[in-house]
Amino acid sequence: MPSSASAWLTTPLALPRSLRGWLTDDGSLTARLKARCPDFAVQKLVSRVRPVNPDERGLAGLRGGRPGYVREVFLMCDGRPAIYAHSVASVRAVQGAWRGLKRQGLKPLGETLFVQRGIRRFPLSYRRLSPTHPLHRRLVRHFGHVSAPLWARRSLFLRAGAPLWVTEVFLPAVFELAP
Repeated sequence: MPSSASAWLTTPLALPRSLRGWLTDDGSLTARLKARCPDFAVQKLVSRVRPVNPDERGLAGLRGGRPGYVREVFLMCDGRPAIYAHSVASVRAVQGAWRGLKRQGLKPLGETLFVQRGIRRFPLSYRRLSPTHPLHRRLVRHFGHVSAPLWARRSLFLRAGAPLWVTEVFLPAVFELAP
C-alpha cells in the first residue's frame, strides 16, 4: 500500500545528500535520535480528532472528508525540536487496533511501532514540503519561521488491517547531529 499522493517520492535519488541517511533509514527514528542526543524528549502538540491534510485523505481509510485522529509532536534533542512528527489514523482505528495511540502521551510512537508484534511497516516515501503544504504551515505555527528547506518522510504502519500513517519532518537541528 504505497503512498498514493503523486508529490511523494518513492525513490531516494532526488534527496539531499546531507539528509539522505536520515530520510532513508527504515529503522526507528526515535532510537537513532536517542543514540545521538543525551537529552531526548517528546513535546506533545496535538492529539485529537481533526480534519486531515488533503494528501492524506483516503490513505487512512478516511473517505468523504471525514476527520481522523491526529497526533503531532516534536521529538526534542537537547532542548531543541529536531523532528516534527505527524500521525494519522481513522477514528475507528483508534477505537480498535490503534487504541493505544490516544494514550501515547509523551512516549515516543517509535517505541511502540518497532517493539510490538503484529505491526507491519511499508516502504518510506519522501517529499520536500513547500511553504503552502499544510504540514509546513502548521509547523511554522508551532515552531516559528523556518528558513531551511523542509524534507519529510512518510510511511504506512498496518496493524490488524488498520492503517496508521506516520510523517516525520526533519528540522534544522538534525543537521547538527552525527549522521
